[in-house]
Amino acid sequence: MNREFTLAVHSLLFLDAKPERYARSAEIASSAQAHPVQVRKVLSVLRDCGYVESKEGIGGGFSLKGDSSRINLWDIYQVTAEGTLRPKGAEEKVSYSLHSSTNTLLSIIFTDAEEHLGDFLKNYTIADLSDLWDKSR
Repeated sequence: MNREFTLAVHSLLFLDAKPERYARSAEIASSAQAHPVQVRKVLSVLRDCGYVESKEGIGGGFSLKGDSSRINLWDIYQVTAEGTLRPKGAEEKVSYSLHSSTNTLLSIIFTDAEEHLGDFLKNYTIADLSDLWDKSR
């Protein structure tokens, strides 16, 4: 997993817990123990994908757009972390060296692993995680 995926899930959970108002990126960042710029970057991606909406000015910020039970973790993974499981350097030119072949083979395996991860993550929504959070408190 990468930091963007974690921040995206955290931000969506934060917004789901406060449906009656807009939340500022600094408020979400404080909750996530992250820098507000990182949170704004992730929220911009989520906004562009239609998961959140934003409002500028006084009383503005970010708000969840739509029903959290329709946002599954695979959707969020795809826009924030897709490909991060693959080994670095797998895009190198094909050759017959052991190094290049190892990267190619691992890339095949981790691409398959990511597909299996997707099948698993599709079973969980932001609403599911909100429910788990409520039950754990």
